[in-house]
Amino acid sequence: MTERHFDTELKCMKDGLMAMAIQVEEMIDLAIVVITKQSDAQAEQVVELDRIVDAQEVRLDCACIDLLGLRAPFATDLRFLAGCLKIIPQLERIGDHCKNIGRRGLILNRQAQVLNPDYFEKMGQAVCGMVCDSVEAFLKGDVDLANRVIKADDLVDELHHQIFGELLRQMIKDPLCIERASHLIIVNKDFERIADHATNICEEVLYILEGVNVKHPYLHQDPHD
Repeated sequence: MTERHFDTELKCMKDGLMAMAIQVEEMIDLAIVVITKQSDAQAEQVVELDRIVDAQEVRLDCACIDLLGLRAPFATDLRFLAGCLKIIPQLERIGDHCKNIGRRGLILNRQAQVLNPDYFEKMGQAVCGMVCDSVEAFLKGDVDLANRVIKADDLVDELHHQIFGELLRQMIKDPLCIERASHLIIVNKDFERIADHATNICEEVLYILEGVNVKHPYLHQDPHD
């Protein structure tokens, strides 16, 4: 494989990763509509799109392994491909969470809403922004953006607790809505997990670019402190 061919394959990998990220972002947008607008059409669409994301994961994984095995890259290229192998599964899991929201939406859409849709609109937009920025941070090697995404997870956690608390209040107020609220608690967790995956991507960015491992901070603490 010539240098030119290798550069072409790397570009294809970057384009493929971006295409997968765009697909996942579309799924998040659809998931928001499913919950806030009670749309069956969008729910079915987001479930179907998960098949495309799964296929993208398999294709990109194979391409990564082939490049690592055939070219034996080093330095920047090796770090990029190693990062891809860790980030691609994160995107696939985000797609899974969107699919779960779509399936649960098909149940909720036949019932009256128990929570102001604005809660999930705000949560969904925050999460989608994190995913978009996390992929951009990786592809552009932007440490500052990666740190901003990690910090943004605090806002999503706050929104998650807010929604959870409101749903608990609704269930106490009206026991008849417990089933519907329980579905929304799971939806709320799905959105929060999407933000966690975006954070994981950015933690990989920091490790790849700066050699800083920010995962499991308790492991780096002195047990006697």
